[in-house]
Amino acid sequence: MTSQPGGADPNQDMNMAELLDSVEDIKPLRRGDIVEGMVMRADPDGILVNIGHKAEGIVPPRETRTLGDDAYRNMQVGDQIVAYVIRPESGESAAILSIDRAVGERGWKTLETLLEAGETVNGRILGFNRGGAIVEVESVQGFVPMSQLVTVPRDVFSAARQESEEEASSEGDSVPEPEESRESGGPTFDDFVGEELKLKVLEVNRPRNRAIFSERQAARERREAEKAKLIQELQVGEVRTGRVTGVSNFGAFVDLGGADGLVHISEMSWDNIRSPSDLVKVGDEVKVYVLKVDAENRKIALSLRRLEPEPWDTIHERFHVDDVVNGVVTKLTNFGAFARIEGSVEGLIHISELANRRIAHPRDVVQEGDEVRLKILRIEPERRRMGLSLRQAEDDPYAGLYG
Repeated sequence: MTSQPGGADPNQDMNMAELLDSVEDIKPLRRGDIVEGMVMRADPDGILVNIGHKAEGIVPPRETRTLGDDAYRNMQVGDQIVAYVIRPESGESAAILSIDRAVGERGWKTLETLLEAGETVNGRILGFNRGGAIVEVESVQGFVPMSQLVTVPRDVFSAARQESEEEASSEGDSVPEPEESRESGGPTFDDFVGEELKLKVLEVNRPRNRAIFSERQAARERREAEKAKLIQELQVGEVRTGRVTGVSNFGAFVDLGGADGLVHISEMSWDNIRSPSDLVKVGDEVKVYVLKVDAENRKIALSLRRLEPEPWDTIHERFHVDDVVNGVVTKLTNFGAFARIEGSVEGLIHISELANRRIAHPRDVVQEGDEVRLKILRIEPERRRMGLSLRQAEDDPYAGLYG
């Protein structure tokens, strides 16, 4: 291979030029930068950190609180840390760094990511003001408005506000402590400090140091997810245990562990009931039969009565032809009267079986609500029918021995 005059190699010169061009300029540190470094020394005066490019930084002890005492004492030469630049290096002075602020800055970035992704995050209650709870989330202090809290009842705020107003108007009189002034002995703010919450990020504004969260929205989304999962798992005909969460005039709502199902009043009991509250109350633990699962509309129909035998299925265990029983007239028609002898079991007293004389209408003998003695003429469980007689019960000399 021939060489150029003077022994210079143009290819070598070209490679050196490309290498120099490929090296980025070392950017000077600026306040607010987040840097990684290696611990060179850790003592009560602070942490000396090599942050690269022959530069050093100092982390004062006051900027290491997030580490904790044990982590600070156990820090070793060579450990890697992340720090926030409080003051860049100048002349012979090393840069001043902060581990605490680095954690906070990373927290703000994490919150922004969570807000964009719509994900939930854990937070811890630090304290309260009149409008809500102050929380720490990812080392950032934020706020949960009172309307967005679930764990802390609203009456705790009402009680605290009342006590504050009483103290302001006391004109120097001694005011009892909140715990002592609460006649009901209910919870106070102190009972909830340190409580862990699942939160949804509503707003992140780093320039204003503003982070707003909602526990209520996180709980709602969690419950919706649990409901969707439960609806996929539920099978018609299975029996589940749940807890009554609400009672209305048309039925009762039962929480199955992630979703509420409705027990309609018609599915409460085989007997006729006036109100669902006659059978259940909020907080009751009940077993329910899964009657229907509507995945599209996310509705669950439940039944209490399906867990008990249908009265007509076991009618022959309790009643027989020629028995004389007690009954209550429930309805009058032109051809006779219906009477209930047990729960939902009703039978027909034909007009010819109401009296030993000819009558124009059943009302000539009985009225709705009358309690009567009746003789069973026939039982047809497959057709849910029963034939009854009023006149034959009155003629039966052994009528008093039945029912």
